[in-house]
Amino acid sequence: MAASGQDRSVCLMKSLFSTAWLSSKQPRKQRKFRANAPLHIKHKFLNASLAKPLKEKHGQRTLAIRKGDEVKVLRGSFAKKEGKVILVQPKRTRVAVEGLQRAKKDGTKVNVWFHPSTLQLTTIDLDDKKRLASLNKVPSAETKKTSEKKDTKNVKKEKPTPKKETKK
Repeated sequence: MAASGQDRSVCLMKSLFSTAWLSSKQPRKQRKFRANAPLHIKHKFLNASLAKPLKEKHGQRTLAIRKGDEVKVLRGSFAKKEGKVILVQPKRTRVAVEGLQRAKKDGTKVNVWFHPSTLQLTTIDLDDKKRLASLNKVPSAETKKTSEKKDTKNVKKEKPTPKKETKK
């Protein structure tokens, strides 16, 4: 006897990506979440840390990698090498960097793919107005410091009132 339509839909629901999934300690479910995620969510996995001057300037620790950004490789045999991002693949969560290639056995050159967590952004391509606006939307570290100083100046210091002593 064939499976009923209801049984079949339940089976399909288990295999597809669930937006209701919050978290799990089980690595199996974490891998499933990342592997089956739609591209608009996988894009968030393409974040790389910013270099110190960029962190201080923009007040952010990480930013999504885009084509045209300049990155530095932090790990592996290409560590400390720098180059421009030439290709980003959100579907496979990997990035190709200009000039970082390896030779195949027949002598042809092939791009080496990097996971974004092993890269550090050194220069950001700010041609996109939306990207520039999103960077400016986050208050930088300098503006946070100045706003904290203003807040402390506006707060009036109250003198502690002396406690009345009671005689027994």
